[in-house]
Amino acid sequence: MADEFIKGLTIATAGGLGWMVLAGWYRTSSFESAAQLVEPVTVEGPDLFNGIAIALMDVLLWFAILGALAFWVLIPVGRELRATYDERRSS
Repeated sequence: MADEFIKGLTIATAGGLGWMVLAGWYRTSSFESAAQLVEPVTVEGPDLFNGIAIALMDVLLWFAILGALAFWVLIPVGRELRATYDERRSS
């Protein structure tokens, strides 16, 4: 169980850090406003690299959320269900 926890924590940390850096660059127009990191993207007519970074920002956010959810909830539940199934099948 500790193995799944650290994998989920690593995914959440890496994905969250990547999202936070890119959101700080592209979604923060002023550090004096209250809506930092959640404003609409302020780049007008993005070139190739800005477009990739903007798309990667959303990918990293969902990777952090779904990756942590998979390792903290889905995999342990699947193992418990499999153990219960094997236990009932053997008796």
